[in-house]
Amino acid sequence: MLPHLNLIHLFGFYLAMMFLISTYRRVGQYRDVLQLLLTGPARWPKLLRLIQQQRSIVLKGTVLLPGLIALILCGIHFIASRLIWPQANITLSDLAAEWWMWPILALVGLGMLGIDGFFVIRVSSLDRQELEKYLDQAEHWLTTWKAPVLKFVTFGWINPHEMVNTEVRKALEGVSQLLGQTLWWVAIQAGLRVLFGLALWLSWALHPSLR
Repeated sequence: MLPHLNLIHLFGFYLAMMFLISTYRRVGQYRDVLQLLLTGPARWPKLLRLIQQQRSIVLKGTVLLPGLIALILCGIHFIASRLIWPQANITLSDLAAEWWMWPILALVGLGMLGIDGFFVIRVSSLDRQELEKYLDQAEHWLTTWKAPVLKFVTFGWINPHEMVNTEVRKALEGVSQLLGQTLWWVAIQAGLRVLFGLALWLSWALHPSLR
């Protein structure tokens, strides 16, 4: 049965399963982030306004470019599978006649499986309680009467508001760098998937009995 499976359809099933598995593996992350988003405006209003003022740090073009590349690659995948070759059907038996495609499929396929497996296995955790503690401290120094008093008695050498602003900027720069790295990996992941799919479709297109 396996030699006669449509590899194009099997590849589509693989993409759907990887989406479901990856989503399941990150349910805890999504829950923690959602909780922070829901409680943030009421719990840290001044801190969030400060973060909003510096949001351009995270939205730099160098950060958005990888995401744009990933979106373009996904668009190519959709066009190739739905519009260019919607009738594509190739099996392992068919590929036996295209021996020159096996090294390409194996190389790209192993890379795709390796990166997909890495993203499924390696899921970083968010210490929400620890993060909330730091956010509470920052909000406290932005609202308490002690901040201007401390600035006054130290002749401006210690300015809690400026210290919080500096730490927020450092944190956003760190988020920007991490987001950029993550998006590049996402672009590579999407690219390998598209290349593997295109390799299958190219094998079908060049197979005399299937065209």
